[in-house]
Amino acid sequence: MSLENTLNANGSTREELVPSRYAVRIGEIEVLVISDGVLPLPTKMLGHNVDATERAAWLDHMFLPSDAFDWALNAVVVRSGAQTILIDAGLGLDPELNLPRAGQLVKRLESAGIDLGSVTDVVLTHMHMDHVGGLLVDGVREQLRPDLRIHVAAAEVKFWEDPDFTHVNMPPGFPDALRAAAKRFSKQYHNQLRLFDEEFEVAPGVVVSRTGGHTPGHSVVRVASGNDRLMFAGDAVFAVGFEHPNWFNGFEHDPEEAARVRVRLLKELAATGELLVATHMPFPSVGHVAVDGDAFRWVPVFWDY
Repeated sequence: MSLENTLNANGSTREELVPSRYAVRIGEIEVLVISDGVLPLPTKMLGHNVDATERAAWLDHMFLPSDAFDWALNAVVVRSGAQTILIDAGLGLDPELNLPRAGQLVKRLESAGIDLGSVTDVVLTHMHMDHVGGLLVDGVREQLRPDLRIHVAAAEVKFWEDPDFTHVNMPPGFPDALRAAAKRFSKQYHNQLRLFDEEFEVAPGVVVSRTGGHTPGHSVVRVASGNDRLMFAGDAVFAVGFEHPNWFNGFEHDPEEAARVRVRLLKELAATGELLVATHMPFPSVGHVAVDGDAFRWVPVFWDY
């Protein structure tokens, strides 16, 4: 993978009218944000602990529909030295949930010139199906290296042995699908798992750190090289979370802790000025965070193309 190759993969401009990848250089480290597609979800998922009129006011302010809208679904490829690291793996396939516009990661990796066999490490921010499902697609495992390392927090694996859904607010069908995907993933990739407790350096300048909140083992990945910094925040930050960091997302298993984590990370990002990328921020999801009164403000970068 190189920035030049991924930006100019043969035929990619003919195949895609809308770009599905965006390259960023963090010092000597290459970062590629790849869209897995979008998830159409009820707007209640943005903040189920607030009144519907308050949610509707924010949606109207953002020129978004009031009933349902498309959540972006982003994954990241990082190249540090000899290692090629895939951070999260997208949705894969789950026809029973009727999400046909997601699950695009495998073909978009191919379009970007990234061979699955070149991936040395996978880092999972957590084990929700839209982060592990791409590795469960038929034929994918056979293309991966036999010595592939999959890094995930030990607390995350433990949680999915008997997951608690008492504090979530998900659409029907999602809890069962999440349980099934996590169980299948743990079974298929048990020998490749490399568990960490709180923090682990995956490659030079690439560190995964457990935050908890969204799930007990939810983690973020910090990329640092030279004077440049970037955080992939997984599901710790959503678009509404800048103005309303205390709104509970429907997929958070511990929403109160998730809100505390969100505020802490946003304060860190505002203080350091480093770049932020997050799973469900609008693609390409690259920007900065600024303090705005008692809350925060999202400042997307200008596209470099």
